[in-house]
Amino acid sequence: MPRLPFSSLSADARVWIFASDRPVGDEGSERLLKQVDEFLETWHAHGSPLASGREWLDRRFLLIAADGEAASGCSIDGLFRRLKNVSAEIGANLVTSGLVFYRDAAGDVQSSTRAGFTEAASSGAVTPHTTVFDTSLTTLGNVRDRFEQSAGESWHAALLP
Repeated sequence: MPRLPFSSLSADARVWIFASDRPVGDEGSERLLKQVDEFLETWHAHGSPLASGREWLDRRFLLIAADGEAASGCSIDGLFRRLKNVSAEIGANLVTSGLVFYRDAAGDVQSSTRAGFTEAASSGAVTPHTTVFDTSLTTLGNVRDRFEQSAGESWHAALLP
């Protein structure tokens, strides 16, 4: 099934958010998206093609959504394998865990450990008004509503002094 425009997928579509530990340049972005598009063109679950799409944001966030038929464990494993392989090629880890993502004062996306985020909040570099990203969301509707929000209005508030 051909890859669909991300905007055409339903609010109920299942989403996986992959966040890069560092910004990915133009060449790496092109390589990443080529690999992802090739994967999505042939993504199946239990022999049925998945209606899916992707979005690449801020040179850091790869959002992949599947509408309708639920992706199976094996099909999701295939997606993770592909991303781990391309991560090695582009020199950025897309299958991260435990990192917090936020916009600094210049508007650039930064990544930090939770402890580092709390330290940045203690120093005043992060405030309740700092824009943060919720990479734990699982539906496209939730991503559309609250992927980017202020730290004071998200789960990140627990990390603020």
